[in-house]
Amino acid sequence: MIKVSLICLMLSAAALLFPSPAQIAIMLTVAALLLFTLYFFRDPNRTTPDEQKIIVAPADGKIILVQPYGQSSAANSSTLISIFMSPLNVHVNRVPLSGKVTHLRYCPGQFMMAFDNKSMANNERMEIGIDNGRLEVRFSQISGFLARRIVCTLQNGTIVNIGTRFGMIKFGSRVDVILPPSATVVVQPGQRTRAGETVLARY
Repeated sequence: MIKVSLICLMLSAAALLFPSPAQIAIMLTVAALLLFTLYFFRDPNRTTPDEQKIIVAPADGKIILVQPYGQSSAANSSTLISIFMSPLNVHVNRVPLSGKVTHLRYCPGQFMMAFDNKSMANNERMEIGIDNGRLEVRFSQISGFLARRIVCTLQNGTIVNIGTRFGMIKFGSRVDVILPPSATVVVQPGQRTRAGETVLARY
């Protein structure tokens, strides 16, 4: 946000060197850039459902995938839920369940389109695991074609609460959630999610 503001300030100053018609065009471009940045970095308050044994969406967006994950039989397999975040979605990520952070791993990689399923294995990502004593949920912040920076403030061993902010992925991206067999998924592909509010599963 600071960098964009400085760029807008420099462009505004540079506009004074051009004739009036060009000044107006530059000023309008600067205003549009600044407004889009403010819109992108918005961080609305969210109310997590007052329920026990739920797992909520860590990201705003659209569910593009719900399918078995891993090598176990379909009846005893984990479930992968993929949430695609467009540049117009709120990009602040939230903790999907209360518990202890047991896994953090940054994986450098490519910047494929986030809606491409190959991106979950090939793109830059931050893998996160949270265990609440009953089950462990793994999820990944995955960069997209435009997203070039993943922000994650979590630390191994810390206790976190469901619905709290923990980071963001800038300018279009994807979040994959891997739920254990004991979780019952209550969402389906095509459904829209709101971070910290939409219930993905119960256990």
